[in-house]
Amino acid sequence: MSTVSDIPAASSDAAATHFAARLSLETDCSDVAAAMKAGEVDFVLLHVVGSPEAYARRHVPGAIHLRHAEISGERMAQWPADTLFVVYCAGPHCNGADRAALKLARLGRPVKLMIGGVTGWEDEGLAFATGPEPGSLLVLEGA
Repeated sequence: MSTVSDIPAASSDAAATHFAARLSLETDCSDVAAAMKAGEVDFVLLHVVGSPEAYARRHVPGAIHLRHAEISGERMAQWPADTLFVVYCAGPHCNGADRAALKLARLGRPVKLMIGGVTGWEDEGLAFATGPEPGSLLVLEGA
């Protein structure tokens, strides 16, 4: 018996519950990019770490720069209560997106974490926006 199989796999029901729960909390770079390309952006993408200068150097197209330290009920009031927020940070080595997600959840806001963050976006070979504005993936790809 290998170390892979020495602990039996969960039942199909338990696995389905587990993975559905993960997908209710997370999305990935590829899914975010696909939604953008299809014009199906039914979420607000938040870049939640770094200075305005770092954001201007490179960010995911369409992302609004709102550092996790600046998330508050007053700040989030500009969006309807049922707005889904997708948060990301620098990458797997950064917990800024987790901090932002926790704040949003405590404010009663729907939230998902974009796993991989900037590092994952780059690993997927996806284009970055530059400058102080969110930009658009469609503009970067010439659509």
